[in-house]
Amino acid sequence: MSTHPPGPRTGTSRPWRVRPPAVAGTFYPADAGELARGVDDALAAAARASADPDLPAPKALVAPHAGHRYSGPIAASAYVRLLPVAGAVRHVVLLGPSHRVALRALGVSSADAWRTPLGDVPIDAELRDRVLRDPAVEVHDRAHAPEHSLEVHVPFLQRVLGHGWSLLPLVVGRATPEQVARVLDLVWDEPGTVVVVSTDLSHYHPYDEAARLDRATAAAIVAGRSDIEPTSACGAHPLCGLLRAASERDLDITLLDLRSSGDTAGDRRRVVGYGSFALTAPSAGDAPGDAIRAARS
Repeated sequence: MSTHPPGPRTGTSRPWRVRPPAVAGTFYPADAGELARGVDDALAAAARASADPDLPAPKALVAPHAGHRYSGPIAASAYVRLLPVAGAVRHVVLLGPSHRVALRALGVSSADAWRTPLGDVPIDAELRDRVLRDPAVEVHDRAHAPEHSLEVHVPFLQRVLGHGWSLLPLVVGRATPEQVARVLDLVWDEPGTVVVVSTDLSHYHPYDEAARLDRATAAAIVAGRSDIEPTSACGAHPLCGLLRAASERDLDITLLDLRSSGDTAGDRRRVVGYGSFALTAPSAGDAPGDAIRAARS
C-alpha cells in the first residue's frame, strides 16, 4: 500500500492510503495516454455498434475482466450505457471474483483510493462501513492486492464517469447468492449508485464449442437464474448474487454483447468467452437512484 498526500482526509493523522495498480502494463497499458485512447476507442466502437441505443439507464452491469485487448470491446458495450447518465452516477459498487487468494465470502479494501495510470479514484468509506456490518464481509487487502478482476474495470469507469464519484470494490470468494444479495441490499438504494459485476464466461474451449456454451450461459443470465456454475462463468459467485438481487426487484436483463477472445485478439483453438449485460428497471420509477432518474427527466 503506497501513500499519497492527504486529500479528503486533510487534518487527520493517518496518511492517505492508495492501492497501487497491480496489472498496469500487462492487462492494460501503463501509459496514461495510450490507456485513455484505447478505452475511448473501444467506447466509440461500442456506441456505433449498439443495437438498442435507447435502452434505459442501467441499475447494474455485467462485464468481462480479461486484458483490454481481449475483452475490452465487450466491456465497452456495457460501459457505453452509462454515458448518458454519467454526471448522475456518484457511487459504483464493483464486485469480482478472487483469482489468487482464497476467502470465505466478500472482502473490502482498506485503502482510501485506488490508482490507475489515469489517476486516483476515492474509495467510498461510508458504503464500506455499511457493508462491513454484514458478517459475510471483512477487510481483505491481501486478496485485493494482486487481483485483476476489479482493477481492469476502473479505467473504463474513469473515462466514462470523469470525476465526482467513489468506488466500493468487493472481491468475492465462495459466497452464496444469498450472502451477495444481502450485501447488495445494503447499498442498492443509495441514490446515484450503479452495481458492476465482473466475470468472464467459458475458458479454453475451441471457438465453436465455447460459442455454444456461452450462448447457454447468456440465456441463463437473461432468464435471471442464480445457479450458474464457476465452470460457466468465473465470476459466478458475485454474478449469482446479483441475479438473486435482480430477481427480487423484477429487473429486466438484456444481453449487450457476446463474443470471445477468438473474435478479438486470440486464436480460435482455445478461447475465453466474454459477455456484457445490462440490468434495468421495468419502469422509470425503479431507475438506478434518484439522481439518475433526474438526469434522464
